[in-house]
Parts: sequence; structure tokens; C-alpha cells
Amino acid sequence: MKQTLQLRIGQSLTMTPQLQQAIKLLQMSTLDLQQEINRALEENPLLEREDEMELEHEFEPEVTNQEFDAEAIEVAVETDWSDTNHFDLNRPVTRSASDDEYESFESRTSEATTLADHLNWQLNLMTLTDRDQWIARVLVDSINHEGLLEADLEDILEQLAPDLEDLELDEIECVLHQIQRLDPIGVGARNIRECLLVQLENLRQHGGEVDLAIALITHHLDLLSKKDRAGLKRALKCDDETLELTLALIRSLDPKPGSHIAETQPDYVTPDLIVRRSEGGWVVELNPDALPRVAVNHTYQNFIKAGDKSETNDYLKSQLQEARWFVKSLKSRAETLLKVGTCIVEEQIAFFEQGPMAMKPMVLADIASRVDMHESTISRVTTQKYMHTPRGTLELKYFFSSHVGTDAGGEASSTAIKEHLKALIAEENPKKPLSDNKLSELLAARGFQVARRTVAKYREMLGITGSSERKQVF
Repeated sequence: MKQTLQLRIGQSLTMTPQLQQAIKLLQMSTLDLQQEINRALEENPLLEREDEMELEHEFEPEVTNQEFDAEAIEVAVETDWSDTNHFDLNRPVTRSASDDEYESFESRTSEATTLADHLNWQLNLMTLTDRDQWIARVLVDSINHEGLLEADLEDILEQLAPDLEDLELDEIECVLHQIQRLDPIGVGARNIRECLLVQLENLRQHGGEVDLAIALITHHLDLLSKKDRAGLKRALKCDDETLELTLALIRSLDPKPGSHIAETQPDYVTPDLIVRRSEGGWVVELNPDALPRVAVNHTYQNFIKAGDKSETNDYLKSQLQEARWFVKSLKSRAETLLKVGTCIVEEQIAFFEQGPMAMKPMVLADIASRVDMHESTISRVTTQKYMHTPRGTLELKYFFSSHVGTDAGGEASSTAIKEHLKALIAEENPKKPLSDNKLSELLAARGFQVARRTVAKYREMLGITGSSERKQVF
């Protein structure tokens, strides 16, 4: 082949480092953004938090013919940022965002409490001997998160015998009975039967009529597990009404008393947007606590000299360019977030007015067309971003859902249909729960065209079991 030179003209999209940085900041959550800001503050000396900057500079360098205003330095900017300041990002700071040395209120009040901590706290209030306290600590350590004692008392006796003289099994059982009367009642029981009996005995001490329930749990727990109503009536020699009252009493007991004590650290979410209602309608605002307050340090800017080719001056120019792009990317992120949040609220006015059942079907393309952005951008904006509303703090993704046809020829949101489904199941007769086919018919009566398999899918998404598992014989 003969070699020739050819000239071709074409266009291609190039991901500049500035554009990559803007996209990276856009998809970050509030927590990740704060970490990224801290990293940038450590690496770039020309970046500083606004609340740490002095309002007035006590020292101003003398201006000579070799110095000039740093704002005159030409920085490569490919995007017009003039429209990013239509809302004030530089509002006065009311609380320092950099006071990391002070503990937050949540960190001092939200420490997770385990079941063992809860029980040991109560043991410290009891007048127990040192010997009984030792036994009680070992017993508490053997209780699982549901509140049941996992270890055998004989094993505990063998463990404590070398340290406690003349220790007997009755002494350990006596301490265990005291633990079982702690809050929550029934904790430390060796099995479900003992757990329920302890709770019934506690009700008896408070004047409750529990003799029939105690007899049922003590002697006929197998019939209860088999849901043999006729057998229970014969064994207890009672009528239907008395048996129903007894079963209602047993259902009010807790077979896992320890499961209600929190063992996990609570999670806190800082909303990016705040929605409130005013006289003129719904207002969307950026959360001041989530806004990054970062600016370019003016002191370092004044150190840059025109025409100076020194290594230090070139370094400061490079850092100044990066600092300006970082600040502009933060402002662009805030503007985009506010714009998308406002459009979501405008589209879902019915939700804020009436609740989840009035949620409109909406996809990313609907918002993308309104704000003139790509769907991928909307996806980044709405991921791990939260909105504080009068109906709770919700992720922006919550407002997007698929649509289902209605009898009127319109469309309904899958979120609204799930709410109707939850309401129907909540109102059903526990002894005759509604099947998926029946739920489909009831939804059709409300105007929603939902197939049986779709009902089953929504039910599983809501964590609701099938009709056979929801059925309650007692």
C-alpha cells in the first residue's frame, strides 16, 4: 500500500480534569463530600473554610509595580459560571463547621445500649452480695440478644466452682430467678415455655387472672403449636369465649424479650434539601448545615507575582487554579441539587398535600427534560441525597417510581399502589387473609389494573408474607 497523508476534521468529547471533578462531587453524598472537602483543604493551601477566614485583613502587603491583583490571573475556564450565583451560597455562618474537637450532641446521647449493658445497669441498683453479683455477671454474659439463656446451669456451676466455695446449683437458680424479674420481664429464661410463664407470673402478682393461661403453657403447649383449638377446649374444659380471651392474653406476651433492646448504633442522615410550606406554596431550600463553606484564601493570592517564573510562584498559580475550580464545582453541585429538588417537589405536589397514596408516576427522564440535563446527571444528583419534608426525611430516589395503568386510562405510581396494598392487608381478617388474586380484584375495584403476579412482587417488596403465612388460627 502506498503511504499518503490525509487531513480529517472531526469532533470528540473530552473529559477534562475539571469536568471529572464536577461529576465526582455531584454524585457524592453529604458525608463523602465533607471528607473530600477536608482532603482538599489539607492539600491545597489556597483553600480555606469561610468561617475560619478573617473578616478584615490586619496585614495588607504593599502594592508595587511587580505586584498585581490576583483576580487578573488567567485561569482556563471552559464553562460559564455566571449563572451559578442566583442563590446565596455565602450566607452568614451561625455555627462553626470546623469545630471537630467538640463532641456533637448526637455522639453523646446516641450510644448504643446492648442487652447486657441494660441488665448490668439494673444489677448495680440491686442489693446483691459480691458473690451473687459475680454469678449474675456470668449469667448475663450467657444471655443471647433475644433474651434467652444459652448456657446450661451445670456448665456455669462447673465454671464458677473453682472460684466460689461450696457453690450449689440452687444458688445459681436463685440468682437467675432475680434476673428474670428484671426489665424486660422474662429475660434469662432457658426456653420459650419458661419465658412465657415468668411473664404470666408477673401479671398474676399485679392482680391478673392468668390461671388458665398458665395451665395451657405448662401442660398443653404442644396443642397450641399445632393450632388445635378443639383439643385445647377439651383439655382446659372451657368454652370458645374463654379460650379466645386466654389466647389473646398469650399473644400479648413476648417470647423474645431481649430483642427490643437496641444493639446497633443509630444512623443519622443530614438532609441536603429542606421542604417547607409557606403562604405562597411549597418552598425548597438548601440545608445550611450541609452546605460546604469553602473559599479561596486571599492572603495567599496576594503572594502571587506577575511575570515571576519561580518554582514557588508557579506552584501557587497552579493551586489557585485548582482552588477556583473546586469552589465553582461546589457551587455547581448546589445549584443542580436545588434545581432538581425544586422540580421534584413541583411534580409531586399531590404527595406533599395528600400523602403516599397520591404519589405520581415519575422517572428520571421526566426531570431531565425539565431541567435540560442528561438522565445520568439526574441519577447522580438523586443518589444518596436526602430531602427533609413534613412527611419525613426521604431519599430523592423515593419520588421516582414506575407507572401502572388505571381504569380511567391514566397512570398511577407503583408507590401509591403499594400504599393501597398495605392498607388492604392491614384491614383484612387475620383468620381469612386475602390472597394475591383477591388483592388484585380489590385494587381493580379502586381503579388500578394490577395483575396477580405484580401484587405478589409488590407484597414481597413490602416484606409482607403470603396469605397462608399471615393466617392466624388463634
